Amino acid sequence: MPPKVKKPAGVVLRDPDRTRQRILDAALKEFSARGFAGARVGGIARRARVNKRMLYHYFGDKEGLFRAVLRFKISDRRSRIEAQLPENDSSSSLPLWFRQNCRDIDWVRLLAWESLQTDDDTVLDERERRRLTLEAIARVKRKQAAGRLRKDVLATYLQLAKVSLTMFPMALPQIARLILGCSPHSPKFQREYARFLETISSAFRP
Repeated sequence: MPPKVKKPAGVVLRDPDRTRQRILDAALKEFSARGFAGARVGGIARRARVNKRMLYHYFGDKEGLFRAVLRFKISDRRSRIEAQLPENDSSSSLPLWFRQNCRDIDWVRLLAWESLQTDDDTVLDERERRRLTLEAIARVKRKQAAGRLRKDVLATYLQLAKVSLTMFPMALPQIARLILGCSPHSPKFQREYARFLETISSAFRP
């Protein structure tokens, strides 16, 4: 068995992948708390316990970091949902996406901030995000062609309905609370709403 190598005192052994992920996690927290405009690189560096030079090394600038956070989260969320979906799913992903949003409040808040701070019709990294959105719509169309989703509704509207139904309570919790009389963060509400989403999934099926 090879001898253990002792780390010299005061020396930090670098792990680029872990450092990069730590920066992404810290950036998500900062962007969700302050939005892109209000977030500060220094604040992100402090959260990640790195110096700003390291952050610039990995991501270039604040916009590059925001773009990296978006791409990471979109990919991560999709892979998590796909790992849980039944093989022949039609629209039972609605409760799964809702539960994902309940666990991913920072992501929901980041998108809410983005809507407040975007003055025109474009968003950061729009080309890539539009490509991924078109992929999601294409998946809906394939399910329609296979007879797993109704064909008399535009695929774009089905995708919009999915996003709206699964995100609204967490994106606008004050409105949800006024309607419900309780916080949308309540475990009881989240269980009941997930069941409701499963019930109305029948409207998506042929």
